[in-house]
Amino acid sequence: MLGLRFPRPKRSPLELLRSTLFSCSLVLFSQFALALVPWLFPSISFLAMLPIAALIIAVTILLGRFLRRRFGVSASAPALVLFNILFMWGVYVTIIRKAIPSLLDAVLNAECALLLYGLYRIFSGDPGTVSYNPSTLESGQNEFDTLKVQCEQSSPTLLRVKYCKSCKTSIKGFDHHCPAFGNCIGNKNHRLFIVLLAGFLIAESSYTMSSTKFLTKSADAQRIESILANCLVISTMLFCILQVLWQVVFLIWHIYCICFNIKSEEWINWKRYPEFQHILEPQPGSPLRETRFAIPYDKGLLGNIQDFINSKV
Repeated sequence: MLGLRFPRPKRSPLELLRSTLFSCSLVLFSQFALALVPWLFPSISFLAMLPIAALIIAVTILLGRFLRRRFGVSASAPALVLFNILFMWGVYVTIIRKAIPSLLDAVLNAECALLLYGLYRIFSGDPGTVSYNPSTLESGQNEFDTLKVQCEQSSPTLLRVKYCKSCKTSIKGFDHHCPAFGNCIGNKNHRLFIVLLAGFLIAESSYTMSSTKFLTKSADAQRIESILANCLVISTMLFCILQVLWQVVFLIWHIYCICFNIKSEEWINWKRYPEFQHILEPQPGSPLRETRFAIPYDKGLLGNIQDFINSKV
């Protein structure tokens, strides 16, 4: 059978510390920059603040890339996600919580705790790594070609193994590499990925609802402390809503892929894989054959959903 695994790239403790501190700094910069939006533009509507907030987030991303090129230090996407959750949870606990009913308070705190647990599980877990036997490595043949040959000889179900350039490993049922979660999404963690994505949507929606309740109760307060608190609450609401907008589309896309038993990477790069190419013979008067996209693994809606639920390596 298959032997050694492709090693995932590792970083030194100093690099991890620098990256973590840099990620924390970027989160604090972006969140406090977002807090300036309601402070500087108190008279504009909440809807009008959204494009300004999106621009601030885009500037933060460009700043991170510039500093990476200039000083060689890069942010960690999982750390960015982690620190954003902790920042918003901190705003909730210190500001919003006092205006929220105890039941909703317990629910939101449980959601945040579960998100952190889910992040740890998906970051540290095995997505479905497939090993290879280095003894069969021929001269001039790379590891992925060797793995593909071994998969074809051992089981046809392993034909859906794909190589991730980011992790430098091969994953069964490879969907995509998720920078935000710091891991590939494959057969072993695809369900956790969907649950975690839905969890983010639920938690961000709960946070937005709680923030609205707080702002409604504190609308008449004119003290400077209340104004600063309101700015932080509004800014984190803006951040949550912008996150929800793209996460909803992302979740719908993945549900669509599950329903048709197709992986994101297979859909994007289907021309690389013969099994997804349906060749039509040339019509009379046309010398060229036509290649169309086809899904060979489609078992119908219920069968595809069952395959997703029961997926394992």
